Amino acid sequence: MSEHSGSRVTTPPALARAMHHASEWLEGLDTRPVGATADLATLRARLHLPLPERGMEPARIIDELVIQTAGGHHGSASGRFFAWVIGGSLDSALAADWLTSSWDGNSGMFAVAPASAVVEEVAGAWILELLDLPREASFAFTTGCQMAHFTCLAAARHAVLQRQGWDVALEGLSGAPAIRIFMSDQRHSTIDRAARFLGFGSRNLEILPSDAAGQLEPATLARALEGWKGPAIVVLNAADLNIAANDPFETLIPVARAANAWVHVDGAFGLIARASGAKHGLMAGVEEADSWATDGHKWLNVPFDCGIAIVRDREAHRAAMTISASYLAPDDRARDELDWTPEFSRRGRGYTVYVAIRELGRAGLESLVDRCCAHCRAIVTGIGALPGAEALWVSELNQGLVRFPDPRAGAGEEDHDRYTDRVVAGINATGEAFFSGTTWRGRRAMRVSVVNWRTSAGDVGRAIAAAQSVLASLQR
Repeated sequence: MSEHSGSRVTTPPALARAMHHASEWLEGLDTRPVGATADLATLRARLHLPLPERGMEPARIIDELVIQTAGGHHGSASGRFFAWVIGGSLDSALAADWLTSSWDGNSGMFAVAPASAVVEEVAGAWILELLDLPREASFAFTTGCQMAHFTCLAAARHAVLQRQGWDVALEGLSGAPAIRIFMSDQRHSTIDRAARFLGFGSRNLEILPSDAAGQLEPATLARALEGWKGPAIVVLNAADLNIAANDPFETLIPVARAANAWVHVDGAFGLIARASGAKHGLMAGVEEADSWATDGHKWLNVPFDCGIAIVRDREAHRAAMTISASYLAPDDRARDELDWTPEFSRRGRGYTVYVAIRELGRAGLESLVDRCCAHCRAIVTGIGALPGAEALWVSELNQGLVRFPDPRAGAGEEDHDRYTDRVVAGINATGEAFFSGTTWRGRRAMRVSVVNWRTSAGDVGRAIAAAQSVLASLQR
């Protein structure tokens, strides 16, 4: 506990040690290997201790935790981490996250955490403005895009069944008209999972083929909707997982509207690109959808966890989420977060978003988006130009693909797949950069993802050099 002497406050030793270790970690991001170096057996041996009978001094526990987990952390906050779509926390956002834990408010209602409620109110309004989405839309800060999809699709479920005269909040799903969800074969698996959570059933998910550019064609969607007469939801991509392809919203959304379908957009990272004047046009027409999901812990570079659900129909959103009880003390003048999120007890996620936007400003966020896209292109084209590599996809956004064909005579596709994975593993083993593999159009590839504010031209050069070194060693 803190020791108080007049107006002086002594920092608890455990917090002082945590600050020391955190500073060391951040200062070492540029020199430490990006990938984790401790294996599963090592981590288990260090951490699987007998259940303690007596407690320990907090500062000692923190010091030991750092030792026990050493080598077990990816440097995902590093500018050289290009696997998956993971941002690195801005300084202000990380600091606000520490304060959020210190304040320790249950940010479910204004009455319980007044400042948190108002901060979320402002941060949500700023997000709508930055992304140029309907200002009247409602929003919710969730654990991530998984629960943002859940929130938006729950609102969609309420709305499309209400149009059929069915009150799902009152009657449930038993006996309700079946809802069909139409989506691209390039959708993220979190859509399927959210649909399962909401009771739609996999048989009611209709997966539609995308074209060579990874986009859903209007004619394909129109034919699918013509064959279904019940309530419908259409899910579109604002930058897919592998090549950051955007569906043609200007033509697809009118097709869905003609079938009275709700349109939901998965914009986990891509939607934030609307903050860039240069990239805004790639998602022309996306503002006409009914709901959108994105993440703050990706391109906005706030700490985990932070997803954002946005819904045009405020009443459907609130009806799908709200709850009441006699011991709650709602304030009609304020915005209660539990009216809009699937959580009751929850973290105050608005603080990190609020300060991140203040740190970046509109111009800073635009610069961050444009910079990441340029770095991604440089990595894909730079590695793709090396002997033994090929650029499989150079994106207009921040995702690209590189493939490494097996140089042996007579090598087939399976050989190329295995060799690609081997090269990716080799690059990661250098500690200079960290990438992930993916399967796209039936072929293995190295996925390049850049969303970190720390990524620099120097980081790009180190990644290309690491790939060059690994390819040269394998070809000797």
